[in-house]
Amino acid sequence: MLFKRKIYQKLIDWKNNAAGEKALMIEGARRIGKSTIVEEFAKNEYKSYLLIDFNDASDAVKNAFSLYLNDLDTFFMILSVEYNVQLYPKESIIIFDEVQQFPKARQSIKKLVKDGRYDYIETGSLISIKENVKDITIPSEERKLKMYPLDFEEFCWALNETMLVEYIKKCYQDLKPLDDTLHHKAMLLFKQYMLIGGMPMSLSKYLENNRSFISSDEEKRDILALYRDDINKIQAKYRTKVLSIYDQIPSFLSQHEKRVRLSNIELNSAFPMYQDTFYWLGNSMIANECFNCNDPNVGLALNEDRTYVKCYMGDTGLLVSHAFNEKEISDGQLYKQILNDNLSINEGMLFENAIAQCLVANNYPLFFYTKYNKEKHRNDIEIDFIISNGSKTKPKIHPIEVKSNKKYTTTSLEKFVELYSKRIGTAYIIHTKNLSVKNSKIVCIPAYMTFCL
Repeated sequence: MLFKRKIYQKLIDWKNNAAGEKALMIEGARRIGKSTIVEEFAKNEYKSYLLIDFNDASDAVKNAFSLYLNDLDTFFMILSVEYNVQLYPKESIIIFDEVQQFPKARQSIKKLVKDGRYDYIETGSLISIKENVKDITIPSEERKLKMYPLDFEEFCWALNETMLVEYIKKCYQDLKPLDDTLHHKAMLLFKQYMLIGGMPMSLSKYLENNRSFISSDEEKRDILALYRDDINKIQAKYRTKVLSIYDQIPSFLSQHEKRVRLSNIELNSAFPMYQDTFYWLGNSMIANECFNCNDPNVGLALNEDRTYVKCYMGDTGLLVSHAFNEKEISDGQLYKQILNDNLSINEGMLFENAIAQCLVANNYPLFFYTKYNKEKHRNDIEIDFIISNGSKTKPKIHPIEVKSNKKYTTTSLEKFVELYSKRIGTAYIIHTKNLSVKNSKIVCIPAYMTFCL
């Protein structure tokens, strides 16, 4: 099942503006639909295309990269014959799929782009992991583009809810609540998004099997198994640590602070011991890292404290299948409880992970903030997320508090706004209720509006 994706327009922009000078590298986690969207783009926008999947490329193809890059006429002839595809100068595109399996092909991009006959797209998982690039020169003739699971808007498109999405965007723009009936419908859609997630095959199985959560769950467990296989292939020196963090992500997120406590994993452990672990999980895009920002300003990364980290799953639907066993899924009670707001213990974990996923899809790096009160021996300010408008002329930060329950307090957010009032634009509470404006600084938006930020 093919879904409408926002990245397609970015592919069009690249073709129109940069394809002759730069190859395009699309990075993303496994099974998010990279190959599908690139092949669809190639079919629609070029006279012909040639796709090399380096998971199963023949020896003849691989040898061509070693033997004939100095004789490109022969090189292209071999590819054309091997794949039975006629290539047309300036009208064809060559796709290097899963290029991390054959780094030599990635290194060849410099020469191929300079030749200028065809356009090139590379797709890959775990592309930037050190062991995949240590023996090659990364080409400067390469533009990177990150691809994520379907965001909530794309999810709604797939469910034929385009008009509702446009209504949500209009209400956000006008700072007006939705009609109550449509608000409840939108929240139900968002809960479905949390449960199914944005992995294309999970959504396909859900739709193809009469909206079956169980069919979706089976597909998600297959994806999680692939992730575990990937972890087992990495360097032995930090493989065990990666598995340990990966396995415990649901446990960390079910705690109040939701941050990773390394002392719970290994006695006397410290962040430097796990640096490669978080590097791997973040760069593989299996997980979304969120670092503490101890002096929140527009340059959030300049003040990050990497010893305090939260680790969210890259896809909330995968988190559901990662956190709950198959029996809890198969009897339907879990889905019923979440859809009816009765899963009080774990719903906050899923809710916050979904908001993190929405922010990352909008290209926001994740940061949080805590302020420890020595007299009270506890944190008296905790902000779930901080994003920046990125402006150099009118720089502002936007704190975000996520509330999965209908009853909540806003003490932390109000203290934060008072403490950093000159730096703050709008502060947001993301909750399950309809939109409301609390005061001149704080706006409360329903979770389904997060994609509008």
